[in-house]
Amino acid sequence: MKIGVLALQGAFAEHISVLQKLGVEAVEVKLPEQLDGLDGLIIPGGESTTFSILMKAYGFADKIAHLAKNNFPIFGTCAGMIMLANGLSNNGGVETVGVMAIKVKRNAFGRQVDSFEADLKISVLGEEPFPGVFIRAPQIESVGKNCEALATLDDGPVVAVRQGKLLATAFHPELTGDTRLHQYFLDIVSGKR
Repeated sequence: MKIGVLALQGAFAEHISVLQKLGVEAVEVKLPEQLDGLDGLIIPGGESTTFSILMKAYGFADKIAHLAKNNFPIFGTCAGMIMLANGLSNNGGVETVGVMAIKVKRNAFGRQVDSFEADLKISVLGEEPFPGVFIRAPQIESVGKNCEALATLDDGPVVAVRQGKLLATAFHPELTGDTRLHQYFLDIVSGKR
């Protein structure tokens, strides 16, 4: 299995490290042609405005949209989730790939200083809570009919979703020692889930 991690900016090295711990070949993706031959793709957290500009400039947006529409597994975390969303309530000029039936609010929980951690109940991962790390995190404001909410915060906001072979989280699973969410994505890639 070969998983690409979009390496335009953001936390791509951390995702690669987790994938390597799970025994998977992980590669940095810096050009659209490097998407060829992959079994799945992770779009990491970072700065969504920068992602939007670079994805458009390098020709990633159309290719990723095409792959997603053809049942290619993609996992977006934080800014990666923003890039997958088909709607933004505060886009600030950000152009998304628009393949997931979710509406997202960028920086919904505040600035960097307002970052936090929360134990999340994610039933597909088992009983043990998952440590959610929220850094200038987006919030999912609405979930479309083809999209399934996987996790919410205690006060209600949805923070993880799945739509077919697309997975997205408002938090950073790569910044914890818990590999279960990455394993869940790998199970989606292999067809086990």
